[in-house]
Amino acid sequence: MQRRSSKQVVAGGVAIGGGAPITVQSMLNVPSTDIAGSVEQALRLEQAGCQILRAAIPNKEAVALIPAIKERVSIPLVADIHFDYKLALESVAAGIDKIRINPGNIGDDSRVKAVADACRQKNIPIRIGVNSGSLEKHILAKYGAPTPEALVESALYHVSLLEKFDFTDIVISLKASSVDLTVRAYELMAQQCPYPLHLGVTEAGTARMGLVKSAIGIGSLLQRGIGDTIRVSLTADPVEEVKAGEDILRALDLKQGVRLVSCPTCGRTRIDLIGLAHQVEEALKGCQKDITVAVMGCAVNGPGEAREADVGIAGGEGEGLLFKKGKIVKKVPEDQLLAALLEEVDKLCANAKG
Repeated sequence: MQRRSSKQVVAGGVAIGGGAPITVQSMLNVPSTDIAGSVEQALRLEQAGCQILRAAIPNKEAVALIPAIKERVSIPLVADIHFDYKLALESVAAGIDKIRINPGNIGDDSRVKAVADACRQKNIPIRIGVNSGSLEKHILAKYGAPTPEALVESALYHVSLLEKFDFTDIVISLKASSVDLTVRAYELMAQQCPYPLHLGVTEAGTARMGLVKSAIGIGSLLQRGIGDTIRVSLTADPVEEVKAGEDILRALDLKQGVRLVSCPTCGRTRIDLIGLAHQVEEALKGCQKDITVAVMGCAVNGPGEAREADVGIAGGEGEGLLFKKGKIVKKVPEDQLLAALLEEVDKLCANAKG
């Protein structure tokens, strides 16, 4: 797919926009007063594959999180700040890699200039984050409700405050809990500015519904080439956000890794396909090879419908077929299907390395 052309900014060595790979973000949800707990969660998120990490900095005491986390993790750290420009300045001094702040909420021009100058001096980008639930009163009055146009006007207002002081290392997000509103706002913004876009559906919900809404909203935008970095917002362990973000990218062929193909089962199925599919998924979750693996319930859905898979298995009566690119390799007893499939995956990976 052809991606939207955008300006590139760099946060802690990670490029955003300008054709750079789409990154997956998440945010700490440990209380900011718990520095040890925040560091532990940051380490887990980095290990899970998080590429950019955000932390709320609600007060001066929370600034201590920045050096504590950066000492232990190597991924860029973003300070999430509301209203207090001094917290932005202190975060810059503490070594932050990126700041999320809306300049229209921090006071007069002198404060905006102070933040812009401090960030420019250390090459720190700023993300402007507009949410449908916190639009400026005059914009809300103009449009009567949160609309795509209202979100875009709000974002461009904040952008203009930074551009006034020649600051252009900007990332923009326009989020709503409504998938439709979110998508239309990003579509509109993509036409009106050159800045990279941070995609997300805010307050999306719990792990199940939040993932559905995020996959539809983020996925539909990415499929049209819109978006440079993503966060799947879930009321859940943030590690689940990272997994979901990676899965969305992988589903759109925007990230390398195993693509698992499995059928929904039917009355022809004679093996424990559901359990087997979960075992395969778990066994291959860390594999970064760009291959397709099929786990199918019967010969009808096996070498036939899954013929494009690099390797796969299809169930039978107490046994199954191992196949590669639609061609049957051999029959395998049911209790050996998993081992046989994983052995073939290992061979594929070894050949790829060679």
